[in-house]
Amino acid sequence: MSEDSGKKMGRREFMGTAAAAASFMIMAPQLVRGTAANSALRVGLLGCGGRGGADATYMIETGKARLVALADLFQDKLDAAKAHFDKFQQAKGIPAIERSLMFRGPKAYQEIAHSKEVDVVIITTPPYFHPQHLAEVVTAGKHVYCEKPVAVDPQGCVSVLDSGRRAQGRLSLEVGFQLRNAPPYVEQVKRIHEGALGEIVSGEGHYYATWPKLPDWPNASPDERTIRNWYYSRILSGDIIVEQNIHIIDVCNWTLNAHPIKASASGSHKGRPDNGDVYGHYSVVFEYPNGVSITFGSTQIGNNKWEVGWQFFGTKGVSEAHYSGPVAIYGENAWTWGGGKPSEQQGQEQFSTAGIFHDNLAQADPEKKMSFVNSILNNQYHNQAAQGVESALSCMMAREAAYRGEEVTYEAIATSGEHWEDDIDLNQFA
Repeated sequence: MSEDSGKKMGRREFMGTAAAAASFMIMAPQLVRGTAANSALRVGLLGCGGRGGADATYMIETGKARLVALADLFQDKLDAAKAHFDKFQQAKGIPAIERSLMFRGPKAYQEIAHSKEVDVVIITTPPYFHPQHLAEVVTAGKHVYCEKPVAVDPQGCVSVLDSGRRAQGRLSLEVGFQLRNAPPYVEQVKRIHEGALGEIVSGEGHYYATWPKLPDWPNASPDERTIRNWYYSRILSGDIIVEQNIHIIDVCNWTLNAHPIKASASGSHKGRPDNGDVYGHYSVVFEYPNGVSITFGSTQIGNNKWEVGWQFFGTKGVSEAHYSGPVAIYGENAWTWGGGKPSEQQGQEQFSTAGIFHDNLAQADPEKKMSFVNSILNNQYHNQAAQGVESALSCMMAREAAYRGEEVTYEAIATSGEHWEDDIDLNQFA
């Protein structure tokens, strides 16, 4: 959003210029690559919250990247990120982040995207802004790691696909689905694709999480409070099924090599405090090609049990996987990750709004970041825009089915052109 005119520029106006943006000259990526004298990729972090901090940390831990720039709407976020990463990186012999490369306010995304000191931008802003920020970074000719979801509405997905087309063959565009890089799941899905389950008939997934308790920000304006606590905002987050549960729907799409064709669903705000409008629970039935039915349930209420997992049922066996717990195949082609008995693999993982987990996910982020960094250094660029859009639309379909109380098809949601408009003028934070 721009402050040039002194008035609000919303996503509607931005999206209206998407076609023109496609004609912009994209800077050649070799011109922004780290120099031979300092071959580490120079990373800029756009959105200095918990998940952004985790993504940047894993990127630095590859040993092939260093964090050089920060951007956020709020100064306290910038200061906290600088203090943390200066200490973290200086212990590795990496200089402190320069104050001149700390960008604050509604134009910060443009400043970090076009900085000549940055090769790669990590986007971890509220999901509502992902299409706009992604388009800017691609236009600037920078490689990009964009957290999921890539968008909160179908019109945003159109913009993301356009960014993907413009990045193709020139830039790495990575989407934050790290489960696809977790070794236990990679091996299990490989075996399923090789026929370990026979013909898959049905499946089940669940994401039972607690309600994330965020600060009250008593001295903040209503708009500032909404942005800082964007997890609670339907428009800024996309609702829990799009923002959080998307990981499991993406695993289903990956395992089945397809996206669902329709969904019916229910859900409500019941069980959550009255400080936001996202739902507290969803119950969904997805229908995939070949009549495969996947049931999915999620909660984000209370402070109770946390459990994430999925199963697929086939003519030759059953697969089981969890964030913390057994990853196995039962039946004709029995297999267990690590070779132990499933009962020996039960864990007690805790919920994390920053997306930091252990057990089966211990290597997911390290593998994901290393793969991304190597794709840039080896000129074998990734482009995950279409995958990000497909999983986002799958979740939007379920969300709309719950909102409307009727069956919704993938084609209908993908071609709807629906756009969610926020009513927050970011210029007030200039």
